[in-house]
Amino acid sequence: MISSLNAIVPMLCVTAAGLAAMVAESFRDPGERMPIAGLGIVGLVGAAVATLLLWNHNVSSFGVVSADNFGLFVTWILIIVGALSIAFSGPTVERERLPAGEYYALMLFAIAGMMLMATASDLLIIFLALEVLSIAVYVLTGIRRDSAQASEAAFKYFLLGAFSSTFFLYGIAFTYGLTGSTHLDRVGSLIAAQAMAPTPMQLLAVGFLLVGFAFKVSAVPFHMWTPDAYEGAPPAVTGFMSTGVKAAAFAAFARVFLTAFEPLRGDWGVILSVVAGATMIVGTVVGVAQSNVKRMLAYSSIAHGGYLLVALIAANDVGKGAVLFYLLTYAVTNLGAFGVIAVLDNGDRANDRVSDYAGLWNEHPGLAALMTIFLLSLGGFPPMAGFIAKWYVFSAAVKAGDNALAIIGVLTSVVSVFFYLRIVVMMYMTSSSQPLRFPAVPKIASVALAVSAILIFYLGILPTRVLDWAAESISTIF
Repeated sequence: MISSLNAIVPMLCVTAAGLAAMVAESFRDPGERMPIAGLGIVGLVGAAVATLLLWNHNVSSFGVVSADNFGLFVTWILIIVGALSIAFSGPTVERERLPAGEYYALMLFAIAGMMLMATASDLLIIFLALEVLSIAVYVLTGIRRDSAQASEAAFKYFLLGAFSSTFFLYGIAFTYGLTGSTHLDRVGSLIAAQAMAPTPMQLLAVGFLLVGFAFKVSAVPFHMWTPDAYEGAPPAVTGFMSTGVKAAAFAAFARVFLTAFEPLRGDWGVILSVVAGATMIVGTVVGVAQSNVKRMLAYSSIAHGGYLLVALIAANDVGKGAVLFYLLTYAVTNLGAFGVIAVLDNGDRANDRVSDYAGLWNEHPGLAALMTIFLLSLGGFPPMAGFIAKWYVFSAAVKAGDNALAIIGVLTSVVSVFFYLRIVVMMYMTSSSQPLRFPAVPKIASVALAVSAILIFYLGILPTRVLDWAAESISTIF
């Protein structure tokens, strides 16, 4: 019995930390300071140790959760996302007077759901994990209850999320009706036996599942919730859901479509190619017109989802490893950018418009330099990690013969440089017309930002080891 639980130990550690945070909040006196965030860090450290011990063992729990190296690599990404998000959340929780126990518990429960989604090998378990993480993120989006904008963002996110979950569940129902199973290995073997003549029911099952996943990864035309949710949520929450949700969703996306529905790639690959091209174009073109940094990064996130879809479509040796490497570099880079926004928010003024960054170099040169690193990495400048990630994605597309997607990816990357550099120009070359009002930067947040920058340079200059780990991890199941 104990051995059958090994695969879920990392998420059990995180869940236990979330429960401890709730209990600590219930015993905390009003106005009393309690290091509840530290409980989350302890849980993530425990998850990291468990993940390390599970590496290369390929254990399974109850036949529906597989702790293979692919799932464990994504779990590592989620642990990094969780640790950085908690580090950036301190100023927001104190400034907004948010219930710390509730905030950190929701974040930890969401991480547990993400870990389960990344390691699940059954469609029903993937759905349950999807709902666990989604409900927690819905609440985190609207946790500033006195903010009309946050409430509106959470409500939109919830309604559209429930709509997409319905499609996903319909896809599971059709799959079960066709194969009599929801286990990915069983589904894959049965569909492979019928792949010579795919039926309309099979295509409907694939289509419904595709809609559910496309919503979670912010793919066009299911991206409408993204800018509003990103703008309405606290900056630390925005960074958390823009990276963690995307990592978990892409892990499940790859596991489902490159194993169970691999025999139908000729059908879903064409549709996904159109979606990827539209996602890159819309995310980049609309992002150019944004004056709010959070909305701009929301459309940037949409475009990056398109780049990840390109690697998923290629699905060759280069593309498979590129998916995991890109998820890691994007998580570190985007969290760093939203971390800067979080520490600059001073309560009465969000400081999240492009014009608010005018003269930041004079007030906070360190923050300006870090933000420059994050933006240049998002834009794909060498020697940043973003450049290597995009290089491998586009190389995979060319190797697979998807030259059109590679060209669209390169052109949209060039266009995206405009709105990234616009903030850099504002920080260094523009003077503010109003007195700058930036709060002091907490030490923990400063350390987290510095770690993010170091990881960006490490992954950009010495990427070989991590790329090898990514390729070896994903090759264990595909």
